[in-house]
Amino acid sequence: MIPRTVPSIPVGNPGRPRGASKASRRVDRNVDINVPCRIVSAPASLPIEVTHEVANACLCLHAQRAARALARRFDGVLRHLGITSGQFSLLMSLNRREPPAIGSVADLLAMDRTTLTANLKPLLRRGLVRSFVDDADRRVRRLELTAGGRELLVAATPVWRSEHAAVELGLADADRLRGDLRAVVVREG
Repeated sequence: MIPRTVPSIPVGNPGRPRGASKASRRVDRNVDINVPCRIVSAPASLPIEVTHEVANACLCLHAQRAARALARRFDGVLRHLGITSGQFSLLMSLNRREPPAIGSVADLLAMDRTTLTANLKPLLRRGLVRSFVDDADRRVRRLELTAGGRELLVAATPVWRSEHAAVELGLADADRLRGDLRAVVVREG
């Protein structure tokens, strides 16, 4: 590749600005701007067969597509309760005997803490979840369902059970799929 320089470009007003001394009247109209440029050849082309290979074989792509399809399906049946499938899972992860630390919830959901914090905000604003500092270790924040959050989970669980049963009916071996997905999370998580 051959570096090139952009030619001089006329700029500015050659005249003296109002109120300027005669010494400042001379303004160079041409300023050399040396910008290295590269001659780029056409990008390499990837055969369409590779695209088909990835579309047909990529486990990550298929898992993402399945996750989005399931999320849309569960979002639809939970919409009347004012929550999404992700919020249902998050609320369910807080249904414990003792309020969990944010880190343990993030681990359970295979989610980074920043994303978890962002996903908690609407639930905190709605008063479905309470966040507080641990008395024993002030560095730890804990989460707990409020009475409203527990009531919402009680209402959402039968909706989830019904839709989940319908999804499982369409699968050849739901238990095997669940096991395989868990194995990926354990191995890669």
